[in-house]
Amino acid sequence: MGLLDRDGLTEREFLEQYRVEDFERPSVAADMAIFTVTNTEAASYRKLPEKELRVLLIRRGGHPYIGKWALPGGFVRLGETTEQAATRELREETGVDDVYLEQLYTFSDIGRDPRTWVMSCSYMALIDSDQVQLKAGDDAAEATWFKVTYRLLRERKELLENGYVKTYEYELKLSSEEEELTAVVDRTVTVKPTSASTVYSIVSNNGLAFDHAKIIACAFERLRGKVNYTDIALHLMPSLFTLTELQQVYEVILDKELLKAAFRRKVADLVVETDHYTENAGHRPSRLYRRRLED
Repeated sequence: MGLLDRDGLTEREFLEQYRVEDFERPSVAADMAIFTVTNTEAASYRKLPEKELRVLLIRRGGHPYIGKWALPGGFVRLGETTEQAATRELREETGVDDVYLEQLYTFSDIGRDPRTWVMSCSYMALIDSDQVQLKAGDDAAEATWFKVTYRLLRERKELLENGYVKTYEYELKLSSEEEELTAVVDRTVTVKPTSASTVYSIVSNNGLAFDHAKIIACAFERLRGKVNYTDIALHLMPSLFTLTELQQVYEVILDKELLKAAFRRKVADLVVETDHYTENAGHRPSRLYRRRLED
């Protein structure tokens, strides 16, 4: 006989009389910040095109926030894990699913969705833009890539008795050929001797649905943090690329210029040179590289 609880029930007896309807439960959604990198139009055929970091947004076709832009996502279906739901939504919106996908954070603030209490298990996906065929889902009017920038406006620090609070204020700007969306997001880091926590809050928002400005900010922080010590940026590259193109991608993620020699030393162990070269008219041929795969 198994252990008994305080009511004298075995686990089997407890489960038989358990009434799940006695407890209020939130709905669960999987929302995704899907990043890609595209080329801009070069001013001259002799000049290399610059890179732009883009995030996929969908214009909502129904309430709530009808007509506003949101991250791709949807409710987790019965029998699905959140990762399976994210993979399904990614495939439905972009036509691809074999890409880099990483869980970010669970956003569960009361009131983040006006319909009911909805927890969002957020994900970040990185894809090569050449792979993508956009198609809006059932609840979307259209799907569009928006150029995205995320820049620090100011920071402030407050000392506590046993630690400190540091708040970073960022401007999030998203632009397409037709419109521009903006938001200001605070990232507040509280550090104590035995713990540290990070909280995102929206200061202002123009055009984005729900709390998706916070999710994009969280994704940007994760991407910028990991680009310095992993090969995560290589998931945004095509199968073959030049080191100059790779450096451009690092620079657009970090929003700063990098020294060529130092950058090449940094990525030397992440890439493998090939016997292929670029064939662009007007440019001296450059050697092409590929991502080094783990053994």
